Amino acid sequence: MKFDLHTHHERCGHASGTINDYIVSAIQAGMQVIGISDHSPYFAHELDQPQPNIAMARSDFPNYIAEVLRLKEQYKEKIEVLLGVESDFYIDQIELYRKAYEPYPFDYIIGSVHQTRGVSIFNRNRWKGKDDDEQLDEKKHYYDLIRQSADSGMFQVLGHIDAMKGYYPAFADIQGAESEIDEALKAVAANDISIEINTSGKTKDVGGWYPSDALLERACHFGVDVTFGSDAHVPARVGDEWELVQKRLREIGFSRWVFFRQKQKVVVPL
Repeated sequence: MKFDLHTHHERCGHASGTINDYIVSAIQAGMQVIGISDHSPYFAHELDQPQPNIAMARSDFPNYIAEVLRLKEQYKEKIEVLLGVESDFYIDQIELYRKAYEPYPFDYIIGSVHQTRGVSIFNRNRWKGKDDDEQLDEKKHYYDLIRQSADSGMFQVLGHIDAMKGYYPAFADIQGAESEIDEALKAVAANDISIEINTSGKTKDVGGWYPSDALLERACHFGVDVTFGSDAHVPARVGDEWELVQKRLREIGFSRWVFFRQKQKVVVPL
């Protein structure tokens, strides 16, 4: 069974194509399950859409839900469409976000740390002038937030858990945060959720996937479940490198991966 839980569309302002386009692409790619998971609005901001090129307007969120549910019904004979969202994780706003999601029948919510200390993880400038100790502190802080997101009880999937390396490949080589990484992975396992193998790293400076093989080996050691997400921002990337990921997971030692329906884990043998 082929599935992809991480796709975006034009509402977020930095992806192209409609939700329908991504569903059609999934059908053409031989998928049985496609998850729609555009970026959550900034629920805590006073403006309706403070960053139009990053996330949808808060007022448009109900329209997003309604469109996915309509298409879910429309395509039910051809493919299973899952309702998801990629949610920002801000530890001081967790209850606000939780309340915003409660009215809707999500199949899953992806929790992603996109900012730490108020700066985007993809901002190259955040590393300028930082010595080794300061860089290590940034990495530890990042994984502590990921651990807290796993413990929040709000997410079924944690998104791209080493994406801080996206535009700063040297992030992967910062040594000394192994304990924080392990605690984050153990929290994922303890909460019976999953991490994603996200193939969008190939579109960034770092290349390849998130997370690294080393992190996946640690995840396997701790009994962490994994899922697949292309993080497609164009319809043609739906399911991108699915077979290669499946093969690599088998080589690492995984025997299964999962997706979520009505927030319940569906196990798919590898």
